[in-house]
Amino acid sequence: MSDRPTQGKSTLGKGTRVTGKSRDRLQTQLKKQYEAGASIRSLARETGRSYGFIHNVLVESHVQLRSRGGANRRKAAASK
Repeated sequence: MSDRPTQGKSTLGKGTRVTGKSRDRLQTQLKKQYEAGASIRSLARETGRSYGFIHNVLVESHVQLRSRGGANRRKAAASK
């Protein structure tokens, strides 16, 4: 079991509109978690929302999005 609180769990159904103060709270919460190192995919899984929804909420809250992770294949191709 994780030490992280389950406050990220959304009680909203999938596809439910999130507006007003509840969206502001969600933006603040997701922004904090993302800036602390959580990925967009992990936030989507945790809240039951889509990757696109989380991405849009983060963009709306003016978060500096990280670049994509994973291997950089260009270096391997260039060294051949």
